[in-house]
Amino acid sequence: MRADLLSGTVVALALIPEAIAFSIIAGVDPKVGLYASFCIAVVIAFVGGRPEMISAATGTMALVMVDLVKDYGLQYLLAATLLTGFIQIFLSYIGIHKLMSFVARAVVVGFVNALAILIFVAQLPELTNVTWHVYALTAVGLAIIYLFPYIPKIGTIIPSPLVTIVVITIFVYFMGIDVRTVGDMGALPDTLPIFLLPNIPLNFETLQIILPYSIALAIVGLLESFMTTTIVDELTDTKGDKQKEARGQGIANIASGFLGGMAGCAMIGQSVINVKSGGRGRLSTFIAGFLLLIMVVFLSDIISIIPMAALVAVMIMVSIGTFDWGSIKGLKTLPLFTNIVMLTTVIVTVYTHNLAHGVFAGVLLASLFFANKISHFMYCETSYNEDNSIKTYKSVGQVFFNSADKFYSTFDFKEVLDKVVIKLRREGCDVEVIGKNEASCTIIDRFGIHDKKEEIEKVMGGH
Repeated sequence: MRADLLSGTVVALALIPEAIAFSIIAGVDPKVGLYASFCIAVVIAFVGGRPEMISAATGTMALVMVDLVKDYGLQYLLAATLLTGFIQIFLSYIGIHKLMSFVARAVVVGFVNALAILIFVAQLPELTNVTWHVYALTAVGLAIIYLFPYIPKIGTIIPSPLVTIVVITIFVYFMGIDVRTVGDMGALPDTLPIFLLPNIPLNFETLQIILPYSIALAIVGLLESFMTTTIVDELTDTKGDKQKEARGQGIANIASGFLGGMAGCAMIGQSVINVKSGGRGRLSTFIAGFLLLIMVVFLSDIISIIPMAALVAVMIMVSIGTFDWGSIKGLKTLPLFTNIVMLTTVIVTVYTHNLAHGVFAGVLLASLFFANKISHFMYCETSYNEDNSIKTYKSVGQVFFNSADKFYSTFDFKEVLDKVVIKLRREGCDVEVIGKNEASCTIIDRFGIHDKKEEIEKVMGGH
């Protein structure tokens, strides 16, 4: 419980600048992102399928909703958030989580590495055109993060990121150093969120406006949440429930929309902070959301003086910890196609700043490589009986678009099954296709013609 409380506190502090920044990206007031982060984190703590995983407003989701806010305003965003939640709940019941089995390991590694790069790049504005104090404070922050755990007893009790934030804040405040703080990013809310309904016309035209955005938000949110679930599974050697997580994300987004927040999803950066800081239960997620609201509403004067340099140090730690450094060594030992898939996912994601685009490119490329690989395992053996009156073709492997030519070439003429059988029968041979499984029998019965007398007569007619 102690570890969950402390790690949740660290995450709450890290969520504040992130939520404000994502609100700015989406073009809405900072309180929209802060309310969303509070609401989603608290709700997902109860209904999510992966303990210790943090969900809140995210940059990926913010990028999807930019045009909607710009063209139609906040009220339509709130309506789209509600619809996003309902779509995610529907997708959870039709088994959307099973699609994760089609995501290759190389794509997951590429996703993680790209996210680590994007997290680091997101910190660069705080390190550009600043005084030397910022660099010094960031360096000191990183030193505390990595060295504090080595202090006997206390180093393993208190999360080093929390120590970093507290120490640097106190130092900057009493030394009077003029650096950028959380308060400089935007006004923090001074009231609790209230239940509200989007003030928009309830008609088909409104649905046409928000539906495309809601579908995109639902898919992107679930994709990032499933990816994050996989990463947290590996970090903790436990297994999360992706179907329950998908349903939980939907419920959380509905709650966010009713409380004036925007749509969100799982956050790999904050989830890594939580796990690295010792968070292992749902309490850590709940504390992160609960303290976030308490801090920004009731302790805004204190939170506003936290130097951004301290939070930058924490996020750089997250970036370093998130990156799969083993994948660099793997460039020399892993198969070429695996490295190409990983690097493609990284490049597309970083270039577009859209994780969904990167994952889609990686999955597509991995599928093509897999199809090519499987086609090489298809071969055909031929044999004759004792008096050479019967020739048997034994085809082993998958016959599909990429291996069809190889299947054709095993015969004396390049035809598919129907034409193979028909042509052999034309030559006076008795042909029997054996070794079919149930699926093959169903397909042949439905689409095949070599056993249908009337179809054979059409084909044979005139020859």
